[in-house]
Amino acid sequence: MASSSPSHSYLTHLPLHPSHQGDSEKRVEDDESRVPIHIVTAASQLPVEFLEPSPQSKLVIGFDCEGVDLCRKGTLCVMQLAFPDAVYLVDAIEGGEELIIACKPALESNYITKVIHDCKRDSEALYFQFGIKLNNVVDTQIAYSLIEEQEGRKRLRDDYISFVGLLADPRYCGKSYDEKEEVRVLLRQDPKFWRHRPLSEQMVRAAADDVRFLLYIYHQMMEKLNERSLWYLAVRGVLYCRCFCLNSNNFADWPSLPPIPDNLNADGSDPKEEILSVLDIPQGKMGLVIGKRGATILSIKQSCK
Repeated sequence: MASSSPSHSYLTHLPLHPSHQGDSEKRVEDDESRVPIHIVTAASQLPVEFLEPSPQSKLVIGFDCEGVDLCRKGTLCVMQLAFPDAVYLVDAIEGGEELIIACKPALESNYITKVIHDCKRDSEALYFQFGIKLNNVVDTQIAYSLIEEQEGRKRLRDDYISFVGLLADPRYCGKSYDEKEEVRVLLRQDPKFWRHRPLSEQMVRAAADDVRFLLYIYHQMMEKLNERSLWYLAVRGVLYCRCFCLNSNNFADWPSLPPIPDNLNADGSDPKEEILSVLDIPQGKMGLVIGKRGATILSIKQSCK
């Protein structure tokens, strides 16, 4: 995947595709390759097969975004893309709106699978700031929960795995991520951390670390998920992308939900329908929804289990 050379050059280690040796708790450090990190300020620095998606060159990439108060009104600063042979840090500050819009076909394409951990706020920022409807995601947070349920382990519905926790799990990566806490401390001290330019070595390393393990984890998870869980993963990925993107036409212009596969209907145990419910709270009224000490929320959770 050719790319124009950025003004600064960095390298990182990318875990290789998991082997099929039966060692489900193998640490990624045992099997890594060095790949370049490209800082992208112009679309011409990105792979053609990413900018021009096609069924002849389907891709699976790791994906994440960094920003200041990353949501509809915040600022998207860096978009990270992990390919099997390189990591691209798309600089939204230096490249501007034109650079992010150039990525719109890829981010909305069915031919490019975006592997991400918790897509909701990233999708919200892309939609409201750039009109991009994030599509065809594999959310590793959702996949983790589905595998836990599939293997009979019980958890609370709002007990979602963090990315740090996922990396530490020896079934998927077995790697500590102490640097993440260092960046969190810096973000608390300076909320505009990701706006600073030029990108420091620490910023480059932190941004790459958030995506460089995702393809490895993706392959580990795909081997564990059964067909029913894969369908739920696809459906929930679509719904999570819409979660904070409420619009006036009830998502009519968003991709449709994946239909239930015929063989899942045929086995007599139809999957449950997945529905996205969005409650639009008037400004200043959130306390009424939460209730005193969370009483309203707790009663709703208890009533619907």
